[in-house]
Amino acid sequence: MKEFAVNSNDAGQRLDKFVTKTVPKLPQSMMYKAIRNKRIKINGRRGEISTRLAEGDIVQMYINDEFFDATSENEFMNVPSQLVIIYEDENIILIDKKNGMVVHEDNDNTADTVINRLKRYLYEKGEYSPESENSFAPALCNRLDRNTGGIVIAAKNAESLRILNQKIKDREIEKTYLCIVVGKPHKSHDILTAYLEKDSASNTVKVSGRKTPDNKTIITEYTVLKSSDRLSLLEVKLHTGRTHQIRAHLAYIGCPLLGDGKYGINKINREFGIKTQALYSYKLKFDLTSESGCLSYLNGREFSAENVWFMGKFL
Repeated sequence: MKEFAVNSNDAGQRLDKFVTKTVPKLPQSMMYKAIRNKRIKINGRRGEISTRLAEGDIVQMYINDEFFDATSENEFMNVPSQLVIIYEDENIILIDKKNGMVVHEDNDNTADTVINRLKRYLYEKGEYSPESENSFAPALCNRLDRNTGGIVIAAKNAESLRILNQKIKDREIEKTYLCIVVGKPHKSHDILTAYLEKDSASNTVKVSGRKTPDNKTIITEYTVLKSSDRLSLLEVKLHTGRTHQIRAHLAYIGCPLLGDGKYGINKINREFGIKTQALYSYKLKFDLTSESGCLSYLNGREFSAENVWFMGKFL
């Protein structure tokens, strides 16, 4: 039998969610059976699957020791802790992810990820210790493709993570992108609407002007900041958030991103000697219009990345 004291990062979770995170080796079917058979209890009493845990609760688990086997050395200790940090406080951290880096482990099992560097960084600061946490680990709230740079939001505690995830879902955190496209849009500013369908097998999307049962609406706003004979610098805001939306939508209107190997023009990419899309999530604004709990102090604040690698390089 092992006991786990519920801390502030665990509180508010359902019992089954807590057990899943705390004892990941325990199969779900066995977990639900153990809860039903009172082999997993809360404060010595029977707990229901949907029972919400409170800080200070003690969860007792009468299950085989094999499921509690400690894992080997934390993987994050094998990666560097260097990060480009735009902003940090006791709740959140804003990281400037550089082009070419992955945020989480990918199909290549890349260990040197943003999330692992973040864990190492916070571990070295004494702000994160896996041994003292039951079910929480620092987490990223948004993702960027390997070849897209920009601001990634991370939460240092469970309350901040829940709030940030909801704010992103409710579109109360505004992200603005910079990109270089081939050609020049017909208008200096426009809000574009089209329809996007994802092909998971090829990890690509297709954009069309016709709605079907299989595609989803995309709305992309852009402003032309600068143009030359062949290229344009755009500022882009997303009114919807779909896979590859900026890259595919701008290609659809005849202005593909410079350096984009999937939706761009490879001949022009080779001519400019660029092998990755010129796209950067460079600005973030907190527009918190609803209750924001411990993050209410961020309302109205805006943060920007200082070094966008393609600025001044092609125009």
